[in-house]
Amino acid sequence: QVQLVESGGGLVQAGGSLRLSCASSGSIFSFYAMAWYRQAPGKQRELVALITRGGSTNYADSVKGRFTISRADAKNTVYLQMNTLKPEDTAVYYCKTGGWWGQGTQVTVSS
Repeated sequence: QVQLVESGGGLVQAGGSLRLSCASSGSIFSFYAMAWYRQAPGKQRELVALITRGGSTNYADSVKGRFTISRADAKNTVYLQMNTLKPEDTAVYYCKTGGWWGQGTQVTVSS
């Protein structure tokens, strides 16, 4: 069974940076697009960034120019580099690939 494990979340001041990682227990990343989602309290889960098998990327308007998604298939890992963080970025961040979701990692941005 495939497991996705996120890491790298935490508490950061506005304007700061964090790098999230999502590692898979199996060699599946090369077969699927990979994505990061987030869910803030009282809000629906939303797509933050996506990277295709070919490396094309797509971002939510709210994070364009600040977040970067990348993948390392040999390491079965996808990353989300988050710069210039804002309080509104506070959420639980989840990675997704194929039909699998990670357990989420909390990101809290203080003002």
